[in-house]
Amino acid sequence: MAAAQTGKRYVVPGGVAEFIVTKGGNGELRCGDVPMQIRGQEDPNVTVDTTGMEVVQLGKRYRDEQTGIEVLVVKPGPCALNVDGRPMELLQPKVLPSAD
Repeated sequence: MAAAQTGKRYVVPGGVAEFIVTKGGNGELRCGDVPMQIRGQEDPNVTVDTTGMEVVQLGKRYRDEQTGIEVLVVKPGPCALNVDGRPMELLQPKVLPSAD
């Protein structure tokens, strides 16, 4: 099992979406059934069919509850984002107190 490394950029094979790991952990980031690749170490022979996948939005954060892995979307695109087959959940923005 691969570990998601904090601070590393991971790309969906084919470059359709990109993420930065903000909290690492033991688990493999995937788009559908295909493992994501560290940016700069992509294998051009690996591709993902993203047909019908939901688009991850720029600036959104996702988390895997079991491993604690968190990612930030830096390039939006279609991706069934998961860790070891478990879908990652979209984190809601934190509400800050008003400064009346």
